[in-house]
Amino acid sequence: MQRSAFYAALRSRANTLFGTSLSQAQVDRLEAILTRMDAKRIELAQAAYILGTAYHESDRFRTMEEYASGAAYEGRKTLGNTQPGDGKRFKGRGFVQITGRRNYTDWAKRLGVDLVGNPALAARLDHAVTILIDGMMLGTFTGKKLPDYVHGTKVDYVNARRVVNGTDRAAIIANYARAFEAALVEAGYSPTTAPQTPAKPVPAPAPQPKPETVPAPDTGKGDSIAGALLGLVVLLLVGAAALILGD
Repeated sequence: MQRSAFYAALRSRANTLFGTSLSQAQVDRLEAILTRMDAKRIELAQAAYILGTAYHESDRFRTMEEYASGAAYEGRKTLGNTQPGDGKRFKGRGFVQITGRRNYTDWAKRLGVDLVGNPALAARLDHAVTILIDGMMLGTFTGKKLPDYVHGTKVDYVNARRVVNGTDRAAIIANYARAFEAALVEAGYSPTTAPQTPAKPVPAPAPQPKPETVPAPDTGKGDSIAGALLGLVVLLLVGAAALILGD
């Protein structure tokens, strides 16, 4: 994919996602997502929706942490917030703004990082990219996977919102995805062809022992032929001797 063409498309008048400028922080965050999607060979439409989601949730890639305090999540058992202070402690962070003790605990296990003890780590760029892409593709947030709605010829950007947050702002985010799709197409985005799984070598057949040569059964014919030849030679010799003596 031509990154310069991608950013040019995002800055173009036909694309109103970013206006005419992008900050370095926005570019860095986009680059991190694009690089990981390329490495994972994410389909075009899936890549567009992932970008649209991250764009919406992170306020155009301008923040990695929810602006609100998180107090509104206090006591929300559906989020796993069962302890005092969980609402603020586990406020939205990252590209999908994961919230609640349940999500932080789940991703702590998946990443092997103590997000429960240090929730701010969910906003770290590398962790946030993994949570965004793997979470949407695997369906860790709501049980709905992005491939359920966007895969191959099936492209349902509106209902794909169920992967992250029901139908909240579904139509708006669908439009963001379409705008990113246009930019990706203009830049020549195409997931790298997945490497073929090398075929297991077929073991060469084990060498078979050569069959033992079995001598032909003795029928006695060989002895009789040899005897006849010997007799013929003797007769010739005797005849030759008689001629010599007769002279």
